[in-house]
Amino acid sequence: MGLFRKLTTLISLGCFLVNISWANEQRPNIILVFIDDMGWADFSCFGNIDVQTPNIDRLANEGIRFEQFYVNSPICSPSRVAISTGQYPQHWKISSYLGHRAQNEKRGMAQWLDPKAPMLARFLQKSGYATGHFGKWHMGGQRDVKEAPAISAYGFDQSLTNFEGMGPKLLPLTLKPGQDPNKPGKLWHHAEHLGNGYQWIQRSEITGGFVDAALPFIDLAQKDGKPFYLNLWPDDVHSPYWPPVDKWGDGKKRTLYLAVLEEMDRQLGKLFDRVRNDSKLANNTLILICSDNGPDPGAGSAGPLRGFKTHLYEGGIRSPLVAWCPGLMDKKVCNSINKTSIFSAIDLVPSLADLCKVPLPKKVIFDGEELSDVLLGKSDRSRKEPIFFRRPPDRDSFHGVKNLPDLAVRSGKWKLLCEYDGTNAELYDLSTDPGESLNLSENHVKICGQLVDQVIHWHKSMPADNGPKLTGSFSR
Repeated sequence: MGLFRKLTTLISLGCFLVNISWANEQRPNIILVFIDDMGWADFSCFGNIDVQTPNIDRLANEGIRFEQFYVNSPICSPSRVAISTGQYPQHWKISSYLGHRAQNEKRGMAQWLDPKAPMLARFLQKSGYATGHFGKWHMGGQRDVKEAPAISAYGFDQSLTNFEGMGPKLLPLTLKPGQDPNKPGKLWHHAEHLGNGYQWIQRSEITGGFVDAALPFIDLAQKDGKPFYLNLWPDDVHSPYWPPVDKWGDGKKRTLYLAVLEEMDRQLGKLFDRVRNDSKLANNTLILICSDNGPDPGAGSAGPLRGFKTHLYEGGIRSPLVAWCPGLMDKKVCNSINKTSIFSAIDLVPSLADLCKVPLPKKVIFDGEELSDVLLGKSDRSRKEPIFFRRPPDRDSFHGVKNLPDLAVRSGKWKLLCEYDGTNAELYDLSTDPGESLNLSENHVKICGQLVDQVIHWHKSMPADNGPKLTGSFSR
């Protein structure tokens, strides 16, 4: 049985069909490419000179690059909750990566995202969109947590995930140079029991596997006359890195990472070409590409930004964002760079809902703001409210840095970091110091005090995790 037929069989096991008698073809299709553990400066269109990402660069050259876009956590699971719900992930007690049951309990976290959370996919599905999730999930169903809801419970008609989600999945095989190709290794073999259906595939090909599942999903949506919402969330840029055997080079961490990044871009090209070469799709599809958090040290790069994954410094939470939709954008903004607009992943839910003409429930309070005009290059405004951050509860010291700041807030040009009680405040003017090298807290006492009050008030308004109680950290 070929890969396509195997994937189709797997997906059908997790398929949830919705009867909708109408669909407005003029409403835009949405593709969200959410890359795991990639740095702000890893696309060549964002400054990477060590490797090229031509397929993503081509979309950037035909769209907009945003330089001041943030995700809402410096680590995977909460970042994914934020971009899916339009709310700070702390609302749902997911403030670090979801791990083993005992780990989650120790950190004061939920075991999975509550299906009652306000999911963009569900809003779109109910309004007539075909919805599909292909790639990493990591919002429930991992390690020994096997009773989490299936991905379909969150508003997806089809899903195919990795070892950190419930339902049909692709599991990674590994191969080193010189190793017998008939005897590959296996990663996460114990994930076979997490939902029905799995297939083993070389990790170096896994993004292509998700793309191969997404393409027939698009075909079916077109056949049914439905607009579609598609998550394509690659996980191969997360360590451990397993590029094709002919691209291992010297085998060093950075070399392997760059090879995986290059290969991921190549495999995504098949999806992008499918859209670009179909005039109906090309004129009415918005593709968004970003990262879920900053890079691992020695692998990806945040360029001039300070910090890494798990840090509340800019390198941990600022993400590259490429938006492509030439059919909906003015030609004047194509191949432009937006250096001005300050917004974050929680803003995508109300923004995309507005673009797709989907009303959001009035009883739900979203932390995100509607900025659809910014995504299409019709405005360079920023969100009105500050963006607040709380570190993962198990990451007070990580990546060689001790006593990391607990809280952070971005407000206009100012960025403040501090402890839970407001002490050890650091204040930076990001308009002149994006690398957060000059602490201005003593020069601007009033501004510092105001931001400390704001971020502590926000922190106390969120459900507590066990961050203040934890000593030490978990490794992952």
